[in-house]
Amino acid sequence: MNRATVRLGVLLLAGVGVVAVLLALLWPFSSGGLPERTGHGETTNGVQVNRLSERDHELTVTSAALGREGMVRVLLPEGWEPGSGPWPVLYLLNGCCQSRYDSWVTEGGAAELTSPYPAIVVIPEGGTVGFYSDWLDGPGWETFHLTEVRQILERDYGAGDRRAVAGLSMGGFGAMSYAARHPGMFQAAASFSGVLHTRDGENGVDNLLSGNGEDASKLWGDHRGPAWAAHNPADLTERLRDVRLFVSSGDGSPGPLDDSTTAGNDGEASLLRQAQTFAERARANGAGLTVDFYGPGTHTWPYWRRGLERALPLLMGSIGATA
Repeated sequence: MNRATVRLGVLLLAGVGVVAVLLALLWPFSSGGLPERTGHGETTNGVQVNRLSERDHELTVTSAALGREGMVRVLLPEGWEPGSGPWPVLYLLNGCCQSRYDSWVTEGGAAELTSPYPAIVVIPEGGTVGFYSDWLDGPGWETFHLTEVRQILERDYGAGDRRAVAGLSMGGFGAMSYAARHPGMFQAAASFSGVLHTRDGENGVDNLLSGNGEDASKLWGDHRGPAWAAHNPADLTERLRDVRLFVSSGDGSPGPLDDSTTAGNDGEASLLRQAQTFAERARANGAGLTVDFYGPGTHTWPYWRRGLERALPLLMGSIGATA
């Protein structure tokens, strides 16, 4: 091979390299802009951020309280940017046995319903039947939500000290229990078809736990012990005088948001009785309470989505986040 041939080969390889570099540089702009960041970013301080969109972040949190990683969905308000704040915060808590931890987004319309409000919305994982508690023998959900997640929101997202909390079913329990057990932390709380009297007659909590392979004694211990009353919303209404409350429930019969094939639901009827007891005690203790006992309606997402829509003016107004 002569020198001219070698020189030509080198020039051709160099040209191919230059073209490859130019294509790599220009490719992101070929569709009109930089590609959206949808992959997991680097883990910082035990938190990995997956930016689903500019407003919607999914966090994977290394949690000492849970002894494993926990998931959190964060919806940011319009105008949010790093270093801004303090922003008010709305916690949305899931019910038991949901297929996804973030069902408030995937089924409950939370992103759409909360978008007009200048507040951070946080949807943390709550476990299949975690019951928003630090178990006597098991995970520390209460610590995960109210210490670990709260500190992440304050450190990384500019969250302030104005907070509201709402939840469905087991999450309705969590909302009222958290607000009562942590005076001053939440200015408003809402329950949609919530478990609001865990010590009322036939115990739905036990059934849910055993039905999901959990030992009820590992949650709050013996039913006669103090931990049951210390977590039961109906026993804690005296601590909710300074919290604005919203409580809704149906009677379990098929309602206007059900289709013609929907059967009645005895569980929702039982939860309505619990809600009525809670409301009676809350009013007797001087709490500011709005109720929406809407009659026909089953234990399903259309009613919880409507409940959130109806409660949002109260929740957001209580934390200074009016639309």
